[in-house]
Parts: sequence; C-alpha cells; structure tokens
Amino acid sequence: MSIQFPNVMADVLATRRHLHQFPEIGLSEFKTSDYIAERLQSLGYDVTRGLAGTGVVATLRNGKSLRSVGIRADFDALPILEETGLDYASKVPGVMHACGHDGHTAMLLGAAQILAERRNFDGTIHLIFQPAEENFGGARIMIEDGLFDRFPCDAVFGLHNDPDIAFGHIAVREGPIMAAVDECKITVNGRGGHGAEPQATADPIVCGASIIMALQTIVSRNIHPLDPTVITVGGFHAGAASNVIPERAEMVLSIRSFDAAVRDQLEQRIRAVAEGQAASYGMGVTIDYQRGYNATINHKTETDFVRDLAKSFAGAEKVFDLPRPMMGSEDFGYMLAERPGSYFFLGTKRTENDPPLHHPRYDFNDDVLPIGTTFWVELAERYLRSA
Repeated sequence: MSIQFPNVMADVLATRRHLHQFPEIGLSEFKTSDYIAERLQSLGYDVTRGLAGTGVVATLRNGKSLRSVGIRADFDALPILEETGLDYASKVPGVMHACGHDGHTAMLLGAAQILAERRNFDGTIHLIFQPAEENFGGARIMIEDGLFDRFPCDAVFGLHNDPDIAFGHIAVREGPIMAAVDECKITVNGRGGHGAEPQATADPIVCGASIIMALQTIVSRNIHPLDPTVITVGGFHAGAASNVIPERAEMVLSIRSFDAAVRDQLEQRIRAVAEGQAASYGMGVTIDYQRGYNATINHKTETDFVRDLAKSFAGAEKVFDLPRPMMGSEDFGYMLAERPGSYFFLGTKRTENDPPLHHPRYDFNDDVLPIGTTFWVELAERYLRSA
C-alpha cells in the first residue's frame, strides 16, 4: 500500500461513524445524499444528483485522454434494530447500517479527496454513489435514469466488505460471482372446516407440506448437478387453532441461480410442481413469482486488472480467486450487464466470532478503511495512467 494520507484517513473514520449514526432506508436516503453531495462539491467535483432519486454522481477530469472509469459505492441501510451498544450506534430506531455501506461510502469519499488533491491520472473519473442496493434495485434505476448515457464509463468497479474473509485480503473471481435471486409466494386454496371432520374439508396444510417436500426434488432431479441453484422455503403460514382446518396456506420461497436458462427452468418447474401437487389433493394454487436481481457476472479483462493491481497493492499472498461464486445477490450485476467491469470482496474479519452481515450486532471494521480508500485511488490512477 504505497499511498499514505493520514490526515485524510482521520476524516474517513469520522465520516464512517457519522454515516453509521444516521442510516436511511433505500430510496429515502435524503440526508445521506445531501451529505455526500456537499462533501464532493467542496472537493471541486462536478456533482449530479437525482438519479434513482437520491443517487449522486461526482465527476473529476484531468489531462486530455478520453478514457473514463466508474467506481461505485452503495449507501442505504437496513430495517434492523441495532444492538451493538457503540458510542456511534444508530440514532434512528429500527434502522442501521448492518451491511457496511457506511464504510463503502466513507472509503470512496476518502478516495475522492485524495484523487482531487493528487490529480495523478489522465482521463475522467465518475464516482457513483448508489442508493437502494438492498431490495430496491437502485443500480437498475440509476441506469434507467441514464447513468451510463450521461456518464460514459469504459469500465466500472465495485467492492463489498466481507467479515468472513481474512482482514485485508482481496477476493476476486472471473465470471459469475454472485447469484440471481427471485421470490415466489404460493397460496394453497383449500376448503376449511372443523378439525373433527377432515373428510368434509380440503386441507391446505397437508397439501402445502406436500408441495414443500416436492420442491426439494427440483434442484436434485431437474437441474444439472454442476449448475449451482438453491430453493429455500423461508416461510409457511396456515391456521391458528388446533381444531380448525384453515381455508388456505401460504409459503414464501427464494430461488437463486446463475444461468439464465436455469433460472427460467426453475420458475417453470416450481409452477408445475405446485400446481400438480395441489391438483392431486383436489385443490388449486395462486402463484406470485417475482424476478429479482440478475446474477453478478464479472468480465475477464477487468477482473484480471483488479487481481494484478491487488497483488501489487496488498501482496500476492493476500489476493485469491474465490473457488466458487457466492449465493448471495447484489444489484451491481445490472451495471456489469451494461459496461465491462468487476466486483470483488475486501476482507474485514476480526475474529472467528464476528457477527455476520445483516446482524443487529454487526459493525464495519474501521481498520480496513485505509486499505479500501487507497485501493480505490490506485485503481483509478492505474486505469487512467498518465502517459
């Protein structure tokens, strides 16, 4: 790590802890957006606001090259009641930065300051501060609002902290790195009645249980064993009394995959299995199937660039290729579908007992702030290296 800016790093730490205290849910990050925009304007960036409502794009130009690079940080929080007990814990009841987006934003703001001071590049840098990564697809909305039409990027890069990866280590992967995710709600429409007379009813609980068991065969018997897929039944709700057979039962599923054809096959089979099982019990189902985020698929050239840079930055012993993609999902995949780029992970692990992401006791590891900040600086400067 060749770039050292201790004065900037103090600001980065203060920024991270300020953002942590005032988290905002996706598409409602008005104060966070104001804070980001004001900081960037004070650094001399051309700042554009309003993409996806609260999104911010900051542009810095230097030299004569027409090359451009985009770097993205997300800044929304989660509807979780914080239990860290920290001095800088969330001041917003029921909302917290439980995924480290406060750290992502602080690092990119720190990099923005260093890049503006050094101006050691030839071309254009677009810093993309994205709202609503959690569930709302802020990346897709920014693109629909003209992100890459208004701010052309030859390549775009993003990172995520990972408390399961050793501190300071950088994990890359060419091709699929995070899964597509869809959601499905299946309602079994039965005929309720007295628990003492099941023969006079159409029991949606028994039917629903049969559907749940049959769904487990889709991955093992319909999908190729080398195509990673997951079907999770995350909820099953029916009835409330021991002596009443209810009218209906509901289940909710998440479905994860990487290949577009497999994704289509999963939907087709889930519908067929649910409808077929219900018909065998003399019942029907209502299926609400919602497509979610696409898979995040890294481009080879840009991933090679990140890997090589990371080795020179952190040392080859701290850089590795993930042996398999992660089954979590991330809307940066929408950006990678529009522009070449790469998404990677920065390890923040403290101990084996670190709370995971999305946990009420999770807190971003501030010791990694200098690493992420200076890595973004080196990435931008290396990509737009002066002749």
